[in-house]
Amino acid sequence: MSVIPFNPLDKKNLGASVAEALLTKDVHKLAELPEFFGAGIYAIYYTGDFPAYRNISSLNQDDKFLWPIYVGKAVPKGARTGIGTSEQAGRVLINRIRQHANSIGASNLNIDDFYCRFLVVDDIWIPLGESLIISRFVPVWNAIIDGFGNHDPGAGRLRGVRPKWDTLHPGRSWAERLPERAESAEEIGREAEVYLRTPPPSLSSHFIEAEGE
Repeated sequence: MSVIPFNPLDKKNLGASVAEALLTKDVHKLAELPEFFGAGIYAIYYTGDFPAYRNISSLNQDDKFLWPIYVGKAVPKGARTGIGTSEQAGRVLINRIRQHANSIGASNLNIDDFYCRFLVVDDIWIPLGESLIISRFVPVWNAIIDGFGNHDPGAGRLRGVRPKWDTLHPGRSWAERLPERAESAEEIGREAEVYLRTPPPSLSSHFIEAEGE
C-alpha cells in the first residue's frame, strides 16, 4: 500500500489546524461576548425550540455544541498578506458577531438560545479555515436559509426579494422594505426541517488527517 507522508505545511493541513483551533475555543452566550480585538472566524450555535431547528438544537444541548447553525468570518478592509497583530485588525470580528446578535434580537428568535465560538487569526488563514468548517458542517443558515449575514444596503440600494432568513425570521426593518418572495415562511421552515433531519457525515472537531489518500 502506498502511503503519502504527512506534510504539516500542506495548505490543507494548515487550514485544518485553524478549523480545529476554532472548535477548541470556549463557547460564549452570543449576547455576552467578551471584549477583544482582531479578525477571524466564528461559529454560532442554536439551542432553542424553534420547530424547524429542533434537530440541530438537540445536538447542541448539555454543552455539546456539535452542529453550528451558521459559520462566518470577518476580515478587515484592505486585508494584509502577511503577519500582523490583532490590534491592527481592530474590532472587526466582534463587531461582525454583534451585528448577527442584533439581527437575531430583532427577529422572532430568542437571543438567549444562541452561543458562539470565535478565533482571532491572521488574515491569510481566515478564508481557508472558514471554508473547511462550512464544508464539514454545512450549516443551515449557510446552505439553504440565505440572508442571515446580509447587511442593510442603505436607502436607495435595496434590490431583489426578501431573503429566506428574513421571511422565516421577520424583524429587520431594511428587509421588511424588500418585496416578499414566492415562498412562505411555513414553506421555508419545512425546507429547513427536512434539511436538518440528516446531520453531516461527520460532526467531529478533527480535521487534520495523518495520512493522505
